[in-house]
Amino acid sequence: MAGDDIAVRQPASASDMTNPIRLLSSHLVNQIAAGEVVERPASVVKELIENSLDAGCTRIEIDVEQGGVKRLRVRDDGGGIPREQLALALARHATSKVVDLADLEAVATLGFRGEALPSIASVSRLTLTSRAALSGADEGEGMAWEVTVGADGQIEPLRPAAHPPGTSVEIRDLFFNVPARRKFLRTEKTEFDHLEQVVRRIALARPDIGFQLRHNGRTVVDLAATGDDAARLDARLKRLLGNDFVEQSLPLEETAVDLRLHGWVMRPAFSRSQADQQFFYVNGRMVRDKLVSHAVRQAFSDVLHHGRHPAYLLFLELPARLVDVNVHPAKHEVRFREGRQVHDFIFRVLRRCLGLGTLGAASDAGRTVMLQAADGPAAPRAAHQSDSGSSASVASHPFNLPLGIRETPDRYRADLYRADLAFQRPVPEGAPSAPIAVQESGMPPLGYALAQLNGVYLLAQTADGLIIVDIHAAHERIGYERLKTAWEQGRVVSQPLLIPLTVTVSPREAGLLDEQSEMLARLGLIIDRIDTGSLVVREAPALLRQADLSRLVRDLLADLSEHGQSTRLDEAVHAVLATMACHGAVRANRRLSLDEMNALLRDMERVERIDQCNHGRPTWIRLTHEELDRRFARGR
Repeated sequence: MAGDDIAVRQPASASDMTNPIRLLSSHLVNQIAAGEVVERPASVVKELIENSLDAGCTRIEIDVEQGGVKRLRVRDDGGGIPREQLALALARHATSKVVDLADLEAVATLGFRGEALPSIASVSRLTLTSRAALSGADEGEGMAWEVTVGADGQIEPLRPAAHPPGTSVEIRDLFFNVPARRKFLRTEKTEFDHLEQVVRRIALARPDIGFQLRHNGRTVVDLAATGDDAARLDARLKRLLGNDFVEQSLPLEETAVDLRLHGWVMRPAFSRSQADQQFFYVNGRMVRDKLVSHAVRQAFSDVLHHGRHPAYLLFLELPARLVDVNVHPAKHEVRFREGRQVHDFIFRVLRRCLGLGTLGAASDAGRTVMLQAADGPAAPRAAHQSDSGSSASVASHPFNLPLGIRETPDRYRADLYRADLAFQRPVPEGAPSAPIAVQESGMPPLGYALAQLNGVYLLAQTADGLIIVDIHAAHERIGYERLKTAWEQGRVVSQPLLIPLTVTVSPREAGLLDEQSEMLARLGLIIDRIDTGSLVVREAPALLRQADLSRLVRDLLADLSEHGQSTRLDEAVHAVLATMACHGAVRANRRLSLDEMNALLRDMERVERIDQCNHGRPTWIRLTHEELDRRFARGR
């Protein structure tokens, strides 16, 4: 038969299919580790700069050729490495920063693994040169020494070198012995852009260190240490982030228990189309952390729209024992021991900063004092108005609308927020008056109205220049904030669904319903569990009757599962309220009296997040005397 000519192959035994267990060579182990630590030249620069910072340097110089692939050298003026420890520094898991588990649980240095130098040396031609300031009468004291790692990973004998105090690490021909990795590198320009970004990020965190970066012999970055000089710090921020960031950012600094958050947040009205200016540091270490990102995103949720991204430079400081940096070989991620506390702290601080805005920042800086509206200086009246004019009786509070949140959405639109009534709604008897910030000069921060331009803009004079207000945008934000306040105070009006809605979720999310049902009920959501992965929504907030409830419930439970809390419902309600406020705000070409314009300015000073409207556009801008003089080429 034909089948007689066919050899039947028997299944191989397990011993035939596997190689014997053996120890890997140290060189191969280092090359494997390099796959995690050394991704591209930028990764090398990051590791070497962090070592220099740990060595207590005051200046770092980086020389790069061909994007860092051909040659890369990092030189510092730190403490240096003693001669007898120079070769040991290139050994795997050799470090001076961690001795025992207690040190590992409270790492205060940027590096601690002892993997960077041997890993880099295994995929490049590395030369380490250092000169340490030793005490005593050791032979070679005050001399520099150099060591090189051969192509086979072997450390060559020490030799004397000429070098100032400090350390230099020179890398040549990165990935010369790993061609597969070298193929994944991009163009020279792309690789250098990544490398330059790393230098800039570290320079933002360490203004006390001078940095110089040269590429192919050309100086690209040259930053002197700023010390305690605020002007020099501003100059560094402008050099690294641009003038707009410095001019349009809000400073913040808050402490609570063992946590401190400080830095700058860009005003939401000047958000960016890309997430390219988001810098967050934990104890001086730049990180990309999901918990931090979620807290920041929540804080900005009510002031950014249309896919815009916030810009910020923030530093979180906390005891080293409360954060675990031993999470990822590249050390980009951290894990907080009290994650919920850190999340809530970041959210509250950012929320408060954005709520105060530019006017609040000025008040916090001590440039203004808070007075009750009734005690503030009277706004100048138009010369042609009589004292008996009707506008005088409502001028102080024309926007203070008594909103009843328990009325239906149609009632909101039809009555409470009609534009023709917006300036004539009287204040309820005994209603509290929010304080207004009044400058030491006696003039409120937004000054007094001068005129209305084009039926769209309000011009006001202040102690230091001219204010221009977008009337519709400002009134929209005022109405929106008041609707939100009414919603929060009156919550929540729920409405039974005519046909209960079935929602399919994961078993884990469905399991949350038992522990979160009471909280969901307070939010106006009455949900029952049918089986392992099915829920039925029986009641929902009245304002959300047109919303996609299935998606809302799934997103809300996903947030609760991941972060323990959610703002999905608030965000959905706020979207409805924002639309109502927009439709109810003053339209273009509505002629306002001076009293009405001044009242708008006073209400702007009381309202949180007044810097931008509900759609993220700026509501007002300031032109200082200096800017006006510069435009007209004159001095004062």
